[in-house]
Amino acid sequence: MDFLSDNNLLGLAIGICTFLVIGLFHPIVIKCEYYFGTRCWWWFLILGLVCMGLSVWVGNLFVSALLGVTAFSSFWSILEIFEQQKRVQKGWFPRNPKRKYPFGENR
Repeated sequence: MDFLSDNNLLGLAIGICTFLVIGLFHPIVIKCEYYFGTRCWWWFLILGLVCMGLSVWVGNLFVSALLGVTAFSSFWSILEIFEQQKRVQKGWFPRNPKRKYPFGENR
């Protein structure tokens, strides 16, 4: 951690990790909607609240920043899970044949 701070690389490291966290949440939202539908939105809420609380509690700046990024990426995923359902309805993403959808069979 001192290496990152001493060489002014902390912002760059946080930026790279932010990119990775956001990139990780994209397929998670797609898979969650495919298998569980929109009813899993509260998982993202709980994860966001836990990460937000830990972000305030942790003393390390790098870890605190990553927890904050994870928290707000999780909050954003709540919106995205409903948007993903709309994308499935439009036919842009595949439907799970083992699930019933609230919008019926029409695309």
